[in-house]
Amino acid sequence: MTTTSLLPDGFLFGVATAGFQIEGGFNGPGEPTNNWAAWEREGRIERSGAANSFWINYQEQIELAASVGLSSFRLSVEWSRVEPTPGNIDAEALAGYGRILAAIEAAGMVPVVTLQHFTHPQWLGDQPWRDPNNASRLVGWMERAVAALGEHCSNWVTINEPNILSVNSFFTGIFPPGHMLDGAGLFTSFDTLLAAHVAAYDVIHGLQPDAVVTTNPYTFSIYELDQVATDLLTARSRGVADSDIGSDLLERRREHYRRIGDGGSGATGTIERFLRRFAASQAPVADALPVTRSALAASDAPRHLDVIAVDHYAPLAASHLWIPGAATAGGRWWKPGRALWDDAPDPAFFVTVLEEAAQYGRPVWVLENGMCQRTLRGRAHPRLDGVRRPAYLAEHIGAVVAAVESGIDIGGFWHWTLIDNYEWGSYEPRFGLFGLDRERDNTIKTTDDFGDDSAGALRSIIEGLRGGDDTVIERPARR
Repeated sequence: MTTTSLLPDGFLFGVATAGFQIEGGFNGPGEPTNNWAAWEREGRIERSGAANSFWINYQEQIELAASVGLSSFRLSVEWSRVEPTPGNIDAEALAGYGRILAAIEAAGMVPVVTLQHFTHPQWLGDQPWRDPNNASRLVGWMERAVAALGEHCSNWVTINEPNILSVNSFFTGIFPPGHMLDGAGLFTSFDTLLAAHVAAYDVIHGLQPDAVVTTNPYTFSIYELDQVATDLLTARSRGVADSDIGSDLLERRREHYRRIGDGGSGATGTIERFLRRFAASQAPVADALPVTRSALAASDAPRHLDVIAVDHYAPLAASHLWIPGAATAGGRWWKPGRALWDDAPDPAFFVTVLEEAAQYGRPVWVLENGMCQRTLRGRAHPRLDGVRRPAYLAEHIGAVVAAVESGIDIGGFWHWTLIDNYEWGSYEPRFGLFGLDRERDNTIKTTDDFGDDSAGALRSIIEGLRGGDDTVIERPARR
């Protein structure tokens, strides 16, 4: 550390985004189509439309991020834009991404690129990851993107939250293809995606030996749908022989649950324990992820994660279930899953997540953390718990500082997100440091939707920590 900063030298403060959520220009007439196109056409979800117009207005938005004092910008490169039909590569689209990455560099920020962020070209079908043979197609896309854009980037996230992509596609049904309680689809797709990560890790390092390559699971309390992936991808670097992987995972599963607890008493704890038993019955951990294990056995790499990346929002699985009709911001919520703006902040649990991530002996990156509010038909509705974004930032970055002070090697923190955007089927969830006035030609607002200067709050935190001032944060109490 420097003599004054409360964070390590080189610590990256960034913002995280995803192409489909911000670029605009998908799924309309004459536009590239992805796996969400059918749902948009059928009216099952709100149309993405212009989103934040980032594809044509990236310079202003990159400058906006730099004005907050950020040192990194995370974005995704969208496969459906680059390869709109099979084998037809849009060279201008690739060049466009090159210009965006160059603008990020010119603004003094480090690019971090996600190669698959919940979307794929429509021509690949609505559930390609149920077929392990499609892992190679995904790796081929990643290889093409890295080869084309590697002059501007050396930090790669292969697949964003592969566990949540599988959960939302095959268990909750809120992502295409919309299956519910499809345990086979859930675990098969998760396995295919992780196998693609293993192969892509090797391919990317073949192109860029010094690259940083990772994948960022959503921190989730169900071992078989989160921590098992990190344990498997680090087994070789931890000295675990292939013949001992099953017993190693069983032991680490026990340790994971000891660390995070069982959900406590009452209904939440009962549901949490049921979900854990269900996951164990669907994918016994000693034999879990066979396609990924085959990919690991075929690889000579000493490890398959260069940093341990986490996305932290609300880890306890049972807390995401909801009684339809319960009160929420802006009225009652009739869906079975809890609304994003009802996720309860828990910075103390965040410290526990960081402690677990630290056990692998690699730097830890917090690639996503943020808080949701709701805007419905142009009207902002406060969260029921009254939490506002500036306070959330102070508490959760306070958790990062507390973890650093305990000796954990944390290399960066990326806030989700820069500007309110399209949140997978709806514009109601608002995560942005800056608001977006969709009623006035998508004008970017200097405050968030609730009138808070969240960008200014983050800027003050960044400047304060760099100057050694810990009054800008709030360290969490221990669990």
